[in-house]
Amino acid sequence: MNISVFASGTGSNFLAILKARKEGIIKSNISLLITNNSSCGAVNIAREYGIEVIHISRKVYPQLTEKEYANVFLNVLSKHSIDLIVLAGYMKMVEPEVVRTFKNRIINIHPALLPMFGGKGMYGINVHKAVIKAGVKVTGITIHCVNENYDEGKILFQKCIEVDEADDEYSLQKRVLELEHKYYPYVISLIEEGKIKLET
Repeated sequence: MNISVFASGTGSNFLAILKARKEGIIKSNISLLITNNSSCGAVNIAREYGIEVIHISRKVYPQLTEKEYANVFLNVLSKHSIDLIVLAGYMKMVEPEVVRTFKNRIINIHPALLPMFGGKGMYGINVHKAVIKAGVKVTGITIHCVNENYDEGKILFQKCIEVDEADDEYSLQKRVLELEHKYYPYVISLIEEGKIKLET
């Protein structure tokens, strides 16, 4: 497979995926990073690994219609013959036309056990704050297909950890992130091997 990663932030999951590729856990070619934030950590990681970076955002293309803007993504993805899109801390909704074109070929990782603690505004530390506030005993990660609604696509994989009484949102975030780094590359490898099916 040919993979494009979409990222906006520090890029820690992106780095975990690249390390897994280097170690042979992931066999696919990771050929492209698409970002809406040229100064993010993921961009620096891509450059270190010699991966092409393309910035696509409304700041760059303010005048385009929704269809034209989606076509910017689609043209780039087509040019690079992308088979799978992996969201790794991408802080924008993927354009609906891109979701339709890549149906069942876009995956995301969420730092909670969906369908709980998902939806608009539920990202990063916000999720862990909500988990602590709710007083639940278990949290974890969800890797899912992306559809046109936040965090509502088909669930592919979940992994749980217990919420410690001593946890605050920051300690919980750290422990959940360790799960993300371990299991996101693993799930990509299972998709490659056909052990996880993306089709609905």
